[in-house]
Amino acid sequence: MTEHNTATTDRSAAGTMRAIRIHEHGGSDMLTAETVPRPEPGDDELLVRVRAAGVNPIDWMVREGYTDEALSPSLPTILGWDLSGIVETVGAAVSEFEPGDEVFGLVGLPDPGGAYAEYAAVPADEVVTKPTPLSHADAAGLPMVGLTAWRALFDAGALRDGQRVLVHAAAGGVGHVAVQLAAHAGAHVVGTASGENEAYLRELGVDEFVNYRAERFERVVDSVDLVLDAVGGDTLERSIAVLADGGRIVTLPEPPSEAVCETVRRERNATVDWFSIEPDATTLAELRALIEDGHLRPTVSGSYPLSDVATAHQESEDGHVRGKLVLEVGGDRSP
Repeated sequence: MTEHNTATTDRSAAGTMRAIRIHEHGGSDMLTAETVPRPEPGDDELLVRVRAAGVNPIDWMVREGYTDEALSPSLPTILGWDLSGIVETVGAAVSEFEPGDEVFGLVGLPDPGGAYAEYAAVPADEVVTKPTPLSHADAAGLPMVGLTAWRALFDAGALRDGQRVLVHAAAGGVGHVAVQLAAHAGAHVVGTASGENEAYLRELGVDEFVNYRAERFERVVDSVDLVLDAVGGDTLERSIAVLADGGRIVTLPEPPSEAVCETVRRERNATVDWFSIEPDATTLAELRALIEDGHLRPTVSGSYPLSDVATAHQESEDGHVRGKLVLEVGGDRSP
């Protein structure tokens, strides 16, 4: 990662901040630490002093230029959409927050979120008060994966009490949240992951565990009402065989092909859904309530200083992360 000063060489100067930007698409060496102007919040925005930012696969996909036109911010841009921090100032039209409030959220998407920075100007209606039990680092790991898991299970998936749900990549970012949400909703949860994650996932609420490295899930799982597929490809196609008649598959990596949709309809009278995630403060408040009631706890398996963003991206790209990775922009992990 390279470093540049684009505003001033004196970081203490008023109106500047440290941020991670990309000026062109490519590998993790495109991540540049810079001193840049501090954003000014609009009338409906907050200026948040960022304490931690979540690292999601979409971050490095945007960095690489893999995303479509809807998620291709003009360059240079500050990456990151998940954040937790402290309100510094509020816009003229904002009444629900005040300076000093601790907030977290998924912000900006599909526009730039600007979370990889010391400060971010964010829409006030895209954040909520941080859960009291969580550190800023843990809170920053939740918004995107939490909202994705909720929408996949309850909106697209219509999951109900007593149904059987299969969660692929159950120890990952979306997966570990989905397991907890589904278990709390009264579902029978089947999770696939590598063997070292079995005890962890059973503690989160998995009823049946499948070590995908040791056995093919379609040989030991059947009659599933809902499949949450965070893997795609061959895993999506093999999931058709485990569906109950009239079941649903919700796949996350990319829209399913017409061929897959037709096979699901023909063989299982079922559906395959895909969606793109967006900020949703109402659902985020529901997730916060579950955390405060002790029913949901995000896992952060790796925490890096902002200066080590390239390492965090490389770990995310390598896959097999348990829970989430975050960047700590300031302070420690205390609430």
